[in-house]
Amino acid sequence: MATVIRLARFGAKKRPYYHVVVTDSRNARNSGNILEVVGKYDPMLARDNEKRVILKVDEIKAWLAKGAKPSDRVYRFLANAGLVAARTIPNQTKKNQQSEKTLQKIKDKQDKLAKIAEEQAAAEAAAKAAAEAPAEESAPADTPAETVAE
Repeated sequence: MATVIRLARFGAKKRPYYHVVVTDSRNARNSGNILEVVGKYDPMLARDNEKRVILKVDEIKAWLAKGAKPSDRVYRFLANAGLVAARTIPNQTKKNQQSEKTLQKIKDKQDKLAKIAEEQAAAEAAAKAAAEAPAEESAPADTPAETVAE
């Protein structure tokens, strides 16, 4: 039997509340076949609230001595309480990060938009230069006309 220390969810819809329980790893999360409740966790409370995580230290030490393995989240609670050595736990998922294909598409789109912006800037500069050039040519044409009129 592989004994684990993990969270069992209780509470209402959208108002989670967890019990830190010792159970067989083969049991479902809320199967009811728990060996002992060794703590409580209320994620709705502020992080600095002392009632957010409540642990029965003596019972947890006894179960750890018997070979119970804590889940990742419970391990963090135990490390914060000083019951186990802190360890770095890798990110559990990368679903919040964009895939390489998506990142490549974004880069291509940015390159394309930059190229279009450069072309528009060049076209505007050419149009501005073209608009200024006829104005300079028309000025000398007006000057002789005035001198002829005198």
